[in-house]
Amino acid sequence: MVSMKRTLGLAVSMAALLIGSSGASAETASLRIAQQFGVAYLPLIVASERGLIEQEAKTLGLAPPKIEWLKLSGATAMNDALISGGLDFATGGIAPMIVAWDKTRTNAKIIGIAALGSMANVITTNNPNVKTIADFTEKDRIAMPAVKVGFQPIVLQMAADKMFGKYDKLDELTVSMPHPDATAAILSGRSEITAHFTSPPFVQQQLATGKVHAVLNSYDVLGGPHTFNVVYSTAKFVANNPKTIQAFVAGLDAANDWIKKNPAEAAALYIKAENSKLEPAFIEAIIRAPDVNFSTTPEGAQKFADFQAKLGIIKQSSTSWKEMFQAGLHSKPGN
Repeated sequence: MVSMKRTLGLAVSMAALLIGSSGASAETASLRIAQQFGVAYLPLIVASERGLIEQEAKTLGLAPPKIEWLKLSGATAMNDALISGGLDFATGGIAPMIVAWDKTRTNAKIIGIAALGSMANVITTNNPNVKTIADFTEKDRIAMPAVKVGFQPIVLQMAADKMFGKYDKLDELTVSMPHPDATAAILSGRSEITAHFTSPPFVQQQLATGKVHAVLNSYDVLGGPHTFNVVYSTAKFVANNPKTIQAFVAGLDAANDWIKKNPAEAAALYIKAENSKLEPAFIEAIIRAPDVNFSTTPEGAQKFADFQAKLGIIKQSSTSWKEMFQAGLHSKPGN
């Protein structure tokens, strides 16, 4: 009888251990992914429309996650939603992601999941007197999605640091405004907004009207191509969902490959998803542009971290870009 009880107890213990182990390895059944506006988010649009993340999850033996796609504007809203648990994946400029990574090193720890691609951002203006950033006056206002913490304000500070030796020289001229609204404002000529630091397709859309001209190109500021936007999450989510992370990055890689092979179809998907009135050929030209590269591999990340550390925007720089991104990216081609 004692032996039977002992055997039964051992069986129960083993069953509990197996159940506990199974529960610990179970990955999320759903994903909440937020994105912003512009062609930079095309890989996410393609992955969504073609179900690529779900396909990659199946390949890895996971049940396809139920994905909720959300739209938010600006780094502040993204970071608040991610840290509060309202999102699984946030998206935004690489510079604000680095700020969030630095601020959360000792607690919630934010970490990069993948790059979305490299593309230049441009300051446009409807003020004919402004040829360089040195020509802006107190009468000008420069719109961008999120002042102080967004990608564009960091690049503007890098440019100001080079030109004036004072990184915050133009900060008081910046105004937070989503790209679509800022585009309407600058083209109307009836707003306080006289300049806009923006990304494709808004840059090309504005320049095509002849009402604005370019003042600054971010590739010139960084000394070459750089990652623009990234996807990021918390280290805890990454640790708990390794196969989901793998499926997500593989889905983006598949989307990038499809975009490069099918630029016309990709342009059509973008216009449909964004409810855009732009011509498909216009978007296709942007996709084909030599300075646009959709890739999950980060580019120029360390330059941003070093500059932000220099100014005290972050406490210390990373030892390598790999410190800021999940391990699955470290051995990807190009690294």
